[in-house]
Amino acid sequence: MNGKRITQGLFILLILILFGCEKSPVHDPLSDSQQEGSNYSPPVYADDYSSMASWETRNLWNLANVHDPTVEKCGEYYYMYTTDASYGNVHLGHGHFHHRRSKDLVNWEYMGASMPYAPAWIRDSLNNMRKREGLLPIDDPVYGFWAPVVRKVGEKYRMYYSVIVDNYIRTGKPNTPDNFDGSWTERAFIGMMETSDLVANSWTDKGFVVCSSTDKELDWNRQSLSDWSGYFKWNAIDPSVIVTPENEQWLIYGSWHSGIVVLQLDPGTGKPLKIPGEPWDINALPDYGRRIARRENSDNNRWQAQEAPEMIYNEKTGYYYLFLAYDELSVAYNTRVCRSRNVTGPFLDYNGANITNGAECMPILTHPYRFNNHSGWVGISHCGVFKDDNGNWFFASQGRLPVNTGGNAYSNAIMMGHVRKIRWTEDGWPVVMPERYAAVPDSEISEDKLIGSWEVIVLKYQYGIQQTSQTLQLNADKTVSGIFSGNWVYNAAMKTLTVGSQKLYVDNGLDWEASPRVPTLVFSGINSFAQSVWGKKKR
Repeated sequence: MNGKRITQGLFILLILILFGCEKSPVHDPLSDSQQEGSNYSPPVYADDYSSMASWETRNLWNLANVHDPTVEKCGEYYYMYTTDASYGNVHLGHGHFHHRRSKDLVNWEYMGASMPYAPAWIRDSLNNMRKREGLLPIDDPVYGFWAPVVRKVGEKYRMYYSVIVDNYIRTGKPNTPDNFDGSWTERAFIGMMETSDLVANSWTDKGFVVCSSTDKELDWNRQSLSDWSGYFKWNAIDPSVIVTPENEQWLIYGSWHSGIVVLQLDPGTGKPLKIPGEPWDINALPDYGRRIARRENSDNNRWQAQEAPEMIYNEKTGYYYLFLAYDELSVAYNTRVCRSRNVTGPFLDYNGANITNGAECMPILTHPYRFNNHSGWVGISHCGVFKDDNGNWFFASQGRLPVNTGGNAYSNAIMMGHVRKIRWTEDGWPVVMPERYAAVPDSEISEDKLIGSWEVIVLKYQYGIQQTSQTLQLNADKTVSGIFSGNWVYNAAMKTLTVGSQKLYVDNGLDWEASPRVPTLVFSGINSFAQSVWGKKKR
């Protein structure tokens, strides 16, 4: 049983195919808009894309219908690949792992699917396993296509993708309440494709990499639909891949069940260094990975609401960073991060808690939130983290609109792609900017520009609740009023603002909630409770 299916499936089934739209104008490319003094035009596409959600208007989507993004650069373009989820289920029948491209990380051109149909190896592998388990084959499995990751490895690009099988183990029937047969649903598979050029979108499928594995042998019995004890220990979805400075390659994967694992790969093939044994053989369980993170310190917990691992290495700090998504994806989704000197851990959080052993990870990097004059965003997580050619780090994810936005009962299934800049604190932790990246010119931020009124949101953890803004006033005499107290100082060279004892990292950004949208200043930091502090100057 895969935790994502619970909410994602409901929304996809409920929504109607929608219609019509007007084409949104675009602004100058990145190379132009970042020149000091140039004419800057902010993006004007609507956050509520319901009027242009249909397949017929896909050329106007920009970042509409983005979920679980991964981003890689090839030539002059950034390419973004995503899960099949879409508003109104409009991707259905049009291939899998849809992608788009952009030169500036703001304007994105929809390019279509990267996999035309499910590769035959998935059904073959599944049914060969079922035969060895003494089970009948499933002639027409029900698939879900989730969470790809794309990495450049040498001269090749590799896409690792996950496909879940939504059929019950015992009878092979599709997963519906009426078909429940007292067993769990079948395993998920991670496969891999290769290409030498993302432009051509011509991939060669390399087949099986790993599948879900268990420590319960062939005891796949499930007591009821309210039983969440889980049959599989390592859930083979949400792959991420990292290449170390020593050219070791590791697959990181896992979702919801018993934690996140790493598995070493053969750099030449992209497959596991060791051929794994049977996925129901307890003695073969180490072949499927080594745990590096879990949410609770209990081997009995199989429903942790922790998933979507993304690992990067920052050569400036010498740490590996493991980003994690917490909680259900439609509203409560939020992002945490921990770090280690080694790929295999131990991973420690901001407070020193050992996430490899099992703990609640902090800091919180994204969380449901709302600035004034907008519905705000929920379901903000499952990130892809990447650098541009200048060494700047970015955080890509989806965001969902809250339910009943604009009177639309299905608005929570509107999934807009978000790209945000990352700044790094002096002690080597990432902070995510509150406003989406919009290629605002990188102008000098002098001290006098900070004076005035700000909206500030503290991303304290409250399950499924949007955090709202409070006012901060920075006065010319360096005093402070509102959410903080004391005095403020600013380091223009480092673009750091200190308010009382709180250090904040300032940047140029866009006021996405304004009408029309206008550039403004933003900041992000981490407070003493390991919560992100987001700010936007009022205009």
